[in-house]
Amino acid sequence: VMLAMRDVGPEGFGKKNRGWNSTELLKDWREAWSAHVNERMAELGLEGRIDHRSYEAQGIALEPQHKIGPAASRRPEQGLEAERIEDHARIARDNGEKIIANPSIALDAITRQQATFTTRDLAVFAFRHSDGKEQFDQVMTAVRASPELVALGKDGRDQERFTSRDMIAVEARLERSAGALAARDGHGIADRQRDAAIGAAQGRGLVLSAEQRDALDHITGRKGLASVVGYAGSGKSAMLGVAREAWERQGYQVRGAALSGIAAENLEGGSGIQSRTLASLEHAWGQGREQLGPRDVLVPDEAGMIGSRQMERVLSQARDAGAKVVMIGDPEQLQAIEAGAAFRSVTERHGAAEITEIRRQREDWQRDATRALATGRTGEAIHAYDGKGMVHAADTREQARGELVDGWDRQRQAEPGKSRIILTHTNAEVRELNEEARGRLRATGDLGD
Repeated sequence: VMLAMRDVGPEGFGKKNRGWNSTELLKDWREAWSAHVNERMAELGLEGRIDHRSYEAQGIALEPQHKIGPAASRRPEQGLEAERIEDHARIARDNGEKIIANPSIALDAITRQQATFTTRDLAVFAFRHSDGKEQFDQVMTAVRASPELVALGKDGRDQERFTSRDMIAVEARLERSAGALAARDGHGIADRQRDAAIGAAQGRGLVLSAEQRDALDHITGRKGLASVVGYAGSGKSAMLGVAREAWERQGYQVRGAALSGIAAENLEGGSGIQSRTLASLEHAWGQGREQLGPRDVLVPDEAGMIGSRQMERVLSQARDAGAKVVMIGDPEQLQAIEAGAAFRSVTERHGAAEITEIRRQREDWQRDATRALATGRTGEAIHAYDGKGMVHAADTREQARGELVDGWDRQRQAEPGKSRIILTHTNAEVRELNEEARGRLRATGDLGD
């Protein structure tokens, strides 16, 4: 991801924003960019996916290359650029030799982003990982001749499509594991425990809708695999909180998991299910720690983001341990980072409960806006809030900060019993807004000791 490091205002570029130079923010930007691109590609019906992670993190046995732009490639004789271009060619040449010796490396790398691919996709990959036409041809020949390459026939655009034997094996194992879990009986919750959990929720003021109750009955049933499909804001987490209480009353241990740390935090905050990232969970399993057992319920959230390979590993682990798996997500909202629409495949084969009513908002127009956000119609949602006077623009970043804190200060003094939150995307702005807000609290004697 390449971005300018200066604020942009009506007069053009301003001062350099040093807060944008942090490593953690770069990681966030890379992850957010990949999610944005993958969602847009899915909307356009394109199968490919991009992955913000390194080759090493993905388990791909290739060396990453430098980015060489068109301008630099036209000036190979100029100092540092010449060294970068030479190093780029060396890495491409080394990667090409690795692929020629073992074409499965290329097939593995390609199918990390897309379950199937065309001859053109292969050529693009080979061009990027070879040095010169002769080696490019050798890479193409090696991959095309590999016994691991599987021809699938022509697609709707009359293009030949391919995959790898490994990808076919992954999807076969995924289906076997999902099928075994779905066929397993014996993880049900007694009616009295479910009713007690529902009663406790009602005592706290939480009344489940008919859809939420159906979803609760579905996931607390006897089967070893259950799924819930629902929009953001439809009350999935609230329903899961009731399910957690019912499971725990029955003696089950409930564990949550998600692809990203923030998703795991949100799952735990909304449902009370102790949660962590899938990567850390798999790492613990690999070390022989925190193993699943027959009295465990594993709840992967945002399951639509989980690729086929990782989903297969998780479901196979649960199957072998005799655990129950309850997957939560919306296959239309967030797309898998790795190849394969695993969550959609599992729900299509084994069914899912659906929650479509938006409950987080009370106003009909807000529910419509949330539904628009959940289905990729972002402009429509922002327009709805703008029409209600809830979108405010400022000429400069400083003016926006000032108006934001002014509005927060007015609201908190007018209604001190209500909570409110200010959000921003850089640590530097967090510090500045915090200092300004604390100054307002200090001025009115509300900060405390």
